[in-house]
Amino acid sequence: MSDRLVKGEDGVVRCFWGSSPPEYQAYHDAEWGFPVDDDRRLFEKLVLEGFQSGLSWLTILRKRENFRQAFAGFDFEQVARFGEKDVERLLQDAGIVRHRGKIEAAINNAQRAVELVDEEGSLAAFVWRFEPDAKSRPKRFTWDVLMEMAQTPESKALAKELKRRGWRFVGPTTVYAFMQAMGLVNDHLHGCDAREAAELARADFDPPA
Repeated sequence: MSDRLVKGEDGVVRCFWGSSPPEYQAYHDAEWGFPVDDDRRLFEKLVLEGFQSGLSWLTILRKRENFRQAFAGFDFEQVARFGEKDVERLLQDAGIVRHRGKIEAAINNAQRAVELVDEEGSLAAFVWRFEPDAKSRPKRFTWDVLMEMAQTPESKALAKELKRRGWRFVGPTTVYAFMQAMGLVNDHLHGCDAREAAELARADFDPPA
């Protein structure tokens, strides 16, 4: 077995990063790479990727429920109405990452999300336009391939369009991590049990129009 794949005590073969701790196992097996069309979940992931900047994803994952409580379940219509009192409240919340710039960016991005839905119908319909053509993807996904794909033409295009619309903390690397997590791409390594499951989920998924 590749040194980038790990077979757990439960018999499941995983990408090495998803083998432990337990929070990563659950995230790897049931979320990462599986297609999502729920606007709140898409917004949540974009916001949390921004908060992750300079930190590990495990740190954010362990605080995710606190973030959900602090940001109204990532209902962006509610978050868009947050004001300075909310910013100060969030800066005092030890359960999240207390960074003024990132908090203000999350509120700004909620306002931009409301605008985007008004213009495009849904956040999901907008982001899924940037799904790469399957023919442009590597035929065999290995660790070496993954390390060369911190950003892609599609993530650059999506990041550029979000920035044009006034979003913050949405660089092409951050956006590619978002695309990996939300199933716009399937970057589970070949040989990982979740790769096939994610492929089957994508085959049954109808991207929103």
